[in-house]
Amino acid sequence: MSQRKLCRIMWYLCLIALFLISGCNNEIYVRDGVTDGDTFYLAPVAFVDTDPALQSWVAYSLVKSVCQLELRGDNPARHSSYDCEFTARNVLVDAWAEQRVENSGISDDYLDELLAVRDAGYLGEYTAYFFRRNNWQVPVEVDVDAFGEWQRQHLRRHRPQTRIIGYWDYQDKFSQRLYESD
Repeated sequence: MSQRKLCRIMWYLCLIALFLISGCNNEIYVRDGVTDGDTFYLAPVAFVDTDPALQSWVAYSLVKSVCQLELRGDNPARHSSYDCEFTARNVLVDAWAEQRVENSGISDDYLDELLAVRDAGYLGEYTAYFFRRNNWQVPVEVDVDAFGEWQRQHLRRHRPQTRIIGYWDYQDKFSQRLYESD
């Protein structure tokens, strides 16, 4: 895929994410005295850096943030579910696999390992094993024990990663800063 086409795809993904996020209310979310914001913003680097690994994580960040907003609740930045994490990691691997086809010779240790996990059929198990939270509803067909056996042979020194390319903030605060900078 050409860089121009990749930029166009990322631009459309950003527009879709912004459209979905714009439908959210602008109340302040507070939990445990910590305010995280009501809107997810991509980091500026996401729009200018065409690094294949970074752009794969941008796709992950957008999918996960939209899913967190769809879960609704008192603080979207802190929402988590198996479905959100699994879907976002699957998009991450899809994006990375596409990048590898378009840019032969690229590598990223973590993303290459995650692709191997999915190719082996264990992405759901990987997600549950490394990122599970107590409140998650993990499908019964997810076989974490089988993954554990596979992991001992194929991922001996593996360290799970999450690279969020963006941040949570308040929509009103962000708009105010834009006007103040004019």
